[in-house]
Amino acid sequence: MPRRHDDPVEVRRRDDAPDQFLWRNRLYQVRDVLGHWFESGAWWRSAPSSALIDGEDGGGTTDQRADLAVAPVPASPSVPIPASPKWGQRAWGEPAPDVGASAGPMTLDDGEREFWRVEARAGRLAAPGVYDLCFDWSANRWQLVQVMD
Repeated sequence: MPRRHDDPVEVRRRDDAPDQFLWRNRLYQVRDVLGHWFESGAWWRSAPSSALIDGEDGGGTTDQRADLAVAPVPASPSVPIPASPKWGQRAWGEPAPDVGASAGPMTLDDGEREFWRVEARAGRLAAPGVYDLCFDWSANRWQLVQVMD
């Protein structure tokens, strides 16, 4: 039977997946990852997205472009500055920049949360259990949200 929780936990990751977590002063070792998924919140209900949908900037004007600035992409650190072109080259494996992304007064937080369903146990003699761990990207924190017996 699943039990819901909203408890803060500390999580150590290995290869982007939870490896250990500390819950109620007990260290749990993850034996297996059973599931991994993302959930986004109701981003359309936030004030910035409502303003975008309605065509307002919160200050009464309807022209969003007046407050936005387009920033050039910085050159890659591996390219010498005198030889770098206006739009810098990316090194292999470097994440792609948001070319022409606008930087303005509004940011959109969609309330995205990342879930991990893991099999873990506290100590060698303890029976394993199934735990749902959640990382809230907005709050930058981990929580234990469900325990299944």
